[in-house]
Amino acid sequence: MTIDSVSEHKARQLEAELDPEMSFRRLSPSAEMLVGGLLFTLSVFHYYTAGFGLLREEVHRGVHLAFVAGLIFLVFPMLKRGGSAPRSSLMRPGGVSLLDWMLAVSAAVTSLYMPWVFHDLADRIGNPTTLDVAMGTVLIVVLIEATRRSIGWGLPMIALLSMAYALFGRHFPGILLHPGSSWSNLVNHLYLTSQGIYGVALGVVATYVFHFVLFGVLATKVGLGRLFLGVAAAVAGRFAGGPAKISIFGSALFGMISGSSVANTVTVGSLTIPMMVRLGYQRHFAAAVESTAATGGQITPPIMGAAAFLMVEFLEMPYATIVIAAIVPAFMHFFGVLCQVHFEAKKNGMRGLEPGEIPRLREVLARDWPTLAPLVALILILFSGYTPYLAAFWGITGCLLMGLAANRNAAGVLFAVTLGLAAPMGLLRETLTVGPFSASWNAVMFAGAGLIMLHGALSRSDGWRQVHDMVDAFIVGAKYAIAVGAAAATVGIIVGVVTLTGVGFKISFIVTSLAAQAAGAIVSLAPFALEPAGLTLFFTLVLTAIVCILLGCGVPTTATYIIMVTVAAPALALLGVPALVAHYFVFYWGVLADITPPVAIAAYAGASMAGADPFRTGNTAFRLALGKILVPFVFVFSPSMLLMVPGFSWNELATSVVGCILGIVALSAAFTGYALAPMAVWERLLLAAAALPMVAPSWTATLGGVILAAPVILRQLAASRSGQTRSVET
Repeated sequence: MTIDSVSEHKARQLEAELDPEMSFRRLSPSAEMLVGGLLFTLSVFHYYTAGFGLLREEVHRGVHLAFVAGLIFLVFPMLKRGGSAPRSSLMRPGGVSLLDWMLAVSAAVTSLYMPWVFHDLADRIGNPTTLDVAMGTVLIVVLIEATRRSIGWGLPMIALLSMAYALFGRHFPGILLHPGSSWSNLVNHLYLTSQGIYGVALGVVATYVFHFVLFGVLATKVGLGRLFLGVAAAVAGRFAGGPAKISIFGSALFGMISGSSVANTVTVGSLTIPMMVRLGYQRHFAAAVESTAATGGQITPPIMGAAAFLMVEFLEMPYATIVIAAIVPAFMHFFGVLCQVHFEAKKNGMRGLEPGEIPRLREVLARDWPTLAPLVALILILFSGYTPYLAAFWGITGCLLMGLAANRNAAGVLFAVTLGLAAPMGLLRETLTVGPFSASWNAVMFAGAGLIMLHGALSRSDGWRQVHDMVDAFIVGAKYAIAVGAAAATVGIIVGVVTLTGVGFKISFIVTSLAAQAAGAIVSLAPFALEPAGLTLFFTLVLTAIVCILLGCGVPTTATYIIMVTVAAPALALLGVPALVAHYFVFYWGVLADITPPVAIAAYAGASMAGADPFRTGNTAFRLALGKILVPFVFVFSPSMLLMVPGFSWNELATSVVGCILGIVALSAAFTGYALAPMAVWERLLLAAAALPMVAPSWTATLGGVILAAPVILRQLAASRSGQTRSVET
């Protein structure tokens, strides 16, 4: 199998089977043309507004929600069924039931109603009309159904329970008691204010996330994903256990343009999982390696999951700050997977790939280097102080140029040089929106240049195929983004209930009280060895992590992050944790849910491709993700690991990084049962015990861990020198 043999069609099939957000309806040709046109229009709308100016906030969000909620009823079936596309009939125009058409229209109309009456809201908020309540009620109903279709029951059930809490709060016991709310008051808060459905979550998806999803699809289409996989194979393929290391490097690189764990798993895994199995890795281990590495895409700069853009709004920080803060933790995640893969390969005597199986790095770069130009441009613009959506606009523009240009080498150089000069000089925004011409005239000229380039593409023999690929990417990008749009709007319901009832602070009080009680019990047993404040924070983090895992069983990562930030961040703030650190802790543990049984969609995707047991794959993937498990606890107690925190200290950073590296290596060897030679049980237990003080952000604790591990280190060195380097285990 080669890099070129990775089938996009096969990857899409696997995504549809394993990820509810990709389980699209089979449509008749006429309906497919209509839906495709609407999806293409949605992508063009976001592409245009990113470059030439957003609409007024409530209008922009309303238009986005109208498209998203309406399209879901045409793209996602009521029940998941296979088979051929249904035939059109009087009761099923275009193969879609009349009920779905009615729901689609209702979703679009009610989504646009709030922006339409926005100018009167000053007199209506708190005193909604009957029509306001009716429209809001319909939108809430169709939104919950749209979310159920696109991502499953988990998030809609939480939204329904939260609304029940808002309505019947007077019947709840103890601290959860509140006066309750009428239905009209609840609809008013969720529908007519920016605290509910039209809140920050929907705004971030409409303003940032959609654009980066579209960029990722386009970048993959023009060959950037192939370049990353080729580079990973050329660099890592020759080492012991080569395919597994290709999986890690490839997923890390591919994760730079895609924040979807399942998409990363099936795209990279379609190449690496069969190679790992052929080389001798157990099927569940091969699937676990790929799925664990793939989840790193959501925490890998520069294009992380949707939660990273939400941090921009919640924390009011530049996106560049969020990206830089992720660098060290992301490295630790991939380093942890790499260590275990390396020890597993050495333990079982696995070789690397043969020279004939490894692509030449020079050939890979010569073929696909121009596809880097859009990504480089995007990063350059982000770090030049522009908005993320403008950076995405130029990234998408670069992808279109690479996809349609007759000479990609020349186009890549021209694009990179032009933006490289314009970005630092502050010319990008002015070029599009002000200057000697109005934004409209600039848009016309920009479109004219695009038409000239399109005419040049169509004049070539393969021009129609290239144009079709770009149009298809715009359609697929919108398809991939509509589910997260519905989820964001539904999360707005939950957040709205939290702000209406104040339950977030009540939950925070409950969590910190339980943690303080647990800490008090431990301190009473060892009063001179442990600090109550530190223990209280530790138990609060443990409880928060457990809730993140449980919530992630039925809720997407983005929704988990928003909900947990709403209810858990106040608890961490009470204990003195900086806001950026608290948000990243919740984010990392929310991402971990993708590989944590019983609902581990990335692990199950890998298991399906490998023909392995899904639950065993999920357990192994959780073990491989030890870097992502440990590091969030470390950066809470040592915030300098995130680089961009107040009071940053180089000494604190060095302490935490060195300790983490040593601890991850020790734990990896203990879990695998091999370092330089096979380990006895006592060695594994002692090394695992030594790893815990190693990762503590203190030179004294790290040194203590090394001393504790010294007998194992000496034993391993002696065994290695005597040639006892192979394991009898399989």
